[in-house]
Amino acid sequence: MSSSFNNRIQMSIWGESHGPGIGVVLENLPAGEYIDTEKLLAFMARRAPKSDGTTTPRKEKDLPQIMSGLLNEKTTGTPLCAFINNTDQHSADYKQTNQLVRPGHADYTGAVRYRGFNDVRGGGHFSGRLTAPLCFAGAVCGQILERRSIYTGAHISSIHNIKDEVFNRTTISKDEILNIRRKLFPVINDTKGKRMRADIQKAREGGESLGGIIECASINVPAGIGSPIFDGLENTIAQLIFGIPAVKGLEFGLGFDCAKITGSQNNDEFYINDLGHTVTKTNNHGGILGGISSGMPITLNVAIKPTPSISTPQNTVNLTSQKPEVLEIKGRHDPCIVARAVPCVESAVNIALLCHMLDYPHFAG
Repeated sequence: MSSSFNNRIQMSIWGESHGPGIGVVLENLPAGEYIDTEKLLAFMARRAPKSDGTTTPRKEKDLPQIMSGLLNEKTTGTPLCAFINNTDQHSADYKQTNQLVRPGHADYTGAVRYRGFNDVRGGGHFSGRLTAPLCFAGAVCGQILERRSIYTGAHISSIHNIKDEVFNRTTISKDEILNIRRKLFPVINDTKGKRMRADIQKAREGGESLGGIIECASINVPAGIGSPIFDGLENTIAQLIFGIPAVKGLEFGLGFDCAKITGSQNNDEFYINDLGHTVTKTNNHGGILGGISSGMPITLNVAIKPTPSISTPQNTVNLTSQKPEVLEIKGRHDPCIVARAVPCVESAVNIALLCHMLDYPHFAG
């Protein structure tokens, strides 16, 4: 099943954007893990639309109903199931255009794959709405990891042509991660963030949309997590990252820029630090070598495409008549989804890390 993930932890995400609800089932979580529901809701709220005009006006409380797997705020070891109601759908927005394939969306490919029976309202099962249950799962896994002092944080690295500052790949701290997590618009440099928001507003007013890049880092991941070839830490992170709608690119550490330099410039030299730990002077490898964590911060960049739903007229075809038409999209859409995708990226990384941490000696302790 395409919407199920199975790598030590099993996760199944279900529902459609304009159906009665959406949800997730998590299996193989360790038993006895305390889950702070207030912190869980705070994490999920970071994905919610904002009132500053940079996101969709669709409002969903996204209060998960935990149906099983949690008792007295501790995991029971049985499947953890959460249900989230859809309460603010405007399905009528799609009645006039449900036979027109929207450029940039999965309408055409979904129709071919599912013989025209897929739900196209709001993107159906392909919608970014399905990242709400992903964030629930990521928040749960994040709390389990943070109890072991493993923290994951992300920020908007760029939107359009405006760039934020970047993490120091060797020295990023817990305080830096938590400070960004508290911000309504997750950037390091708030002045750059103000320019980004203005650019998003300008795009919205012009019937356009913008994309960007998210930088993510995980700290205190012990060395030796992951395996080579097909079960590498990068492999698992990538599989989950590409489960986020609108993701079009991923790089670890120095990423594609390593192709522009020499081997001596790219290699990270090892040394013993003051605590007697083996570390590297630089971190071009992004904390992963041979699919296995090195003990250095795990760093990655994720490219998010511009929101495909724009009010500017676009050429397309009618699936019923097989004739060309001009599409004018109505309804409520994000002019930029990058800010809302930040906790989604953190969630994907949290889930991947916990999957591999379950193999780590003494994890339960």
